Amino acid sequence: MQRHRYDYGQDPSQWGELFLPDLPAGRKHRGVVVVIHGGYWRSTYGAELGEPLARDLAEHGMAAWNLEYRRAGNGGGWPGTFRDILAGIDKLAALAEPHSLDLGKVVALGHSAGGHLAVWAAGRDRLEGLGADARQVEDTNNGVRLTGVVSQSGVLNLAEAERLGLSNGAVGNLLGGPSSDFPGRHRMADPMTALPLDVPVFAAHAAEDDDVPLVMSTTYVDASRSGPVPARLITVPGDHFALIDPAAEAYVTCRELVGKLLG
Repeated sequence: MQRHRYDYGQDPSQWGELFLPDLPAGRKHRGVVVVIHGGYWRSTYGAELGEPLARDLAEHGMAAWNLEYRRAGNGGGWPGTFRDILAGIDKLAALAEPHSLDLGKVVALGHSAGGHLAVWAAGRDRLEGLGADARQVEDTNNGVRLTGVVSQSGVLNLAEAERLGLSNGAVGNLLGGPSSDFPGRHRMADPMTALPLDVPVFAAHAAEDDDVPLVMSTTYVDASRSGPVPARLITVPGDHFALIDPAAEAYVTCRELVGKLLG
């Protein structure tokens, strides 16, 4: 296995680490998995949460890009966190040739707040037309597109997460204030707004999750049903952190789903 760290910006949090399985000469990796860690978008938590997953994916034959990004408290929040996620995914375009990456299939594996960011990024093409708030993210039309997402107890319904006050007002903390003050950015940042998506989303949710309630996944899946590629709910055993424990059944199921999306 190989590991390569790259920056995609000037900030200390704008980097990713590529974990690569050994590859026979002349062959390409079968797609890439973008690992996006959680932590309710706060700077307390970082890419160390995603590292065991990226390593495990590489050990099972999948190229993995463990992505760090600015979070609320260290230059992130609105709009920095969102800019970083898109820029971090787009960095793969520069890495494809030197590392024999096949960008025909780029799948995101996101845990908790990372699940939110992964599904949100899958809807980047839907940002156009959402007004000045979407333009602050400065998306580009020639970026790397996700072809599928496995959300691990993702915060997929921001409006409901705000209403429930999850993690001491984490949504307002991310977006610089409540939806009553910033309705545009709240709408732009909510994966629900991008529905219907034309890429598959597996919403895996831990059955005993006390950190992100199941309604975060069920309401998203229900709302996706009228679209061309409805999201699918998969309930897995364990608590919130079983999803990022490589030894846990919950995580193994997520790894299998990622493999299915890579084909």
